[in-house]
Amino acid sequence: MPSFDISSEVDMVALKNAIDVASRQIVNRYDFKGTSANVELNEKDKLITLYGDSDFQLDQIKDILLPGMEKKEPDSSKRLDHQDVQKVSGNKVKQELKIRAGIDTELAKRIVKLIKDSGLKVQASIQGDTVRVNGAKRDVLQDAIAHVKKTVTDFPLQFGNFRD
Repeated sequence: MPSFDISSEVDMVALKNAIDVASRQIVNRYDFKGTSANVELNEKDKLITLYGDSDFQLDQIKDILLPGMEKKEPDSSKRLDHQDVQKVSGNKVKQELKIRAGIDTELAKRIVKLIKDSGLKVQASIQGDTVRVNGAKRDVLQDAIAHVKKTVTDFPLQFGNFRD
C-alpha cells in the first residue's frame, strides 16, 4: 500500500549560512558602526537572538536576516516564533526568535482533518512529529499532496518518504 510522510525539518546548514551572511552585512553597514547590533544562533536550543540599540534597529536587522533566510530555504521565516522584545542593560534591546521544527499536534490534527474532509480515499495518521498518509493508488496520494500544499500555507511542510 503506497504511503508518504508529511514533515517539517529545519535545514540548519542553510539557516546557519543565512545568519553568517546577515552578521557580515551588519558588521559592514555604516549605520550599524559602533552599535551593539548582532545576530546569534544557538543550534542546540534552536534559538536566534537579535541584539540592537533600539526597536528600530531590531527591525532593520530583521529586514536583513529574513530575506536572506528565505533565499536559502523558502518559507523558513514562517517557522520562526517571535518572542517579545526585552530591555537589556541601559537602552539596549534583544529579541529571541524560536525555530519551530517538526509538526506540532495542533497542525497535525488540522492536516488529518483536512485530508479526511477532502473526500480522497486515503488514511492519515499522526506519528510523532510527522503525519503518515496511506492510500490505494499513487495518483490519489499525489492529489492529497497537492491538496495539502494548496491549503496549508502558514507553515513550511516537506513531503517525503514516498513508498509504493
